[in-house]
Amino acid sequence: MALPATARAAALCRIAACASATTGGRRERELPFSLSERGMVVGGHRGMGMNAVGAPPGSRVSAVRERENTLLSFGRAAEHAAVAFVEFDVQVTKDGCPIIFHDDFILTQENEAVNEKRVTDLLLEEFLSYGPQKDSCKISKPLLRRINDGRVLNWSTKEDDSLCTLQDVFECVSPHLGFNIELKFDDDIIYQRRQLDCALQAVLQVVFRYASSRPIFFSTFQPDAARIMRELQTLYPVLFLTEGGTAKHNDSRRNSLDEAIRVCLEYDLHGIVSEARGVFKNPSTVLRAKESNLALLTYGQLNNVWEAVYVQYLMGVNGVIVDLVEEISNAVADFSKPNLNQSLRGSGVGLVGSKHQAFSQQQLGFLLRLIPELIHQPH
Repeated sequence: MALPATARAAALCRIAACASATTGGRRERELPFSLSERGMVVGGHRGMGMNAVGAPPGSRVSAVRERENTLLSFGRAAEHAAVAFVEFDVQVTKDGCPIIFHDDFILTQENEAVNEKRVTDLLLEEFLSYGPQKDSCKISKPLLRRINDGRVLNWSTKEDDSLCTLQDVFECVSPHLGFNIELKFDDDIIYQRRQLDCALQAVLQVVFRYASSRPIFFSTFQPDAARIMRELQTLYPVLFLTEGGTAKHNDSRRNSLDEAIRVCLEYDLHGIVSEARGVFKNPSTVLRAKESNLALLTYGQLNNVWEAVYVQYLMGVNGVIVDLVEEISNAVADFSKPNLNQSLRGSGVGLVGSKHQAFSQQQLGFLLRLIPELIHQPH
């Protein structure tokens, strides 16, 4: 079941002139989602899904057709009414232009050698020279990508598109589609306040000029960037990205969901975007987030399995960021139908459509006890 664009936009972000208000001496955070119309929102990861370069043949995620983080990918996601927003990665070039690109380094091949440059060290013109060119007269630099095991492979997709800027995305993508703007910083760099200020203000300059009424929220793994973005503006919600304890960092603020909640409360952020495994390992986080008036979204490979998304829906997770956009968004639209909620409040067991079955509270409790054990098992 596909929601109309107006309902989709309303379901994503409720943007107020000021996202914070004071009630009885207590600051209330305006949550980034209006959940009265839907119990869960779906976002497209880097558009229609990330490019899993080097994935084994037959891998579901590697089957994504479009190059990630491009106008083509965002436009395709916008065609699915059940998709509330797209998530994409923003970095700022050396000459101060916010661009859309995930990796810290961009690779090409020159004279049979691999040439690697940090994205933020490039001028805009050089960044846009990689990959397909809008102007047929310009020479295209081939794009390569380094994968997790260190190999450098051709970054090829079934359907390609040119790299783009944040301004391009605002101007060319349907205004009904929400944006989750991930503020991307290198984990291996210790940033000074001045550096973060400069990058964030460059992003805000574009957002304030082109956003209009589009639903928007920011997210970042960089705790100080989250704090500063919250200080710089009060119009758009800011969420803290975390691996939820599934990876270790020198910065202790990034090492658990408990820390993520503490960071949100201390910095007056609006919520958390966690690796889904972190939530399954610590399901009580969902309740703690709700009690703290924090939105909770998840990302990760588990979100490409509709059963795992379904359990999160029953747990009360507010949204999921997915690679298999069409499949998962349709599944969420299906099991978010009102008769599911009625069956849960009633007998505890009911069918939704022809495929999704609701769990009783006893069954759900068993799943929540079992899933952390399964996640801890070696794969």
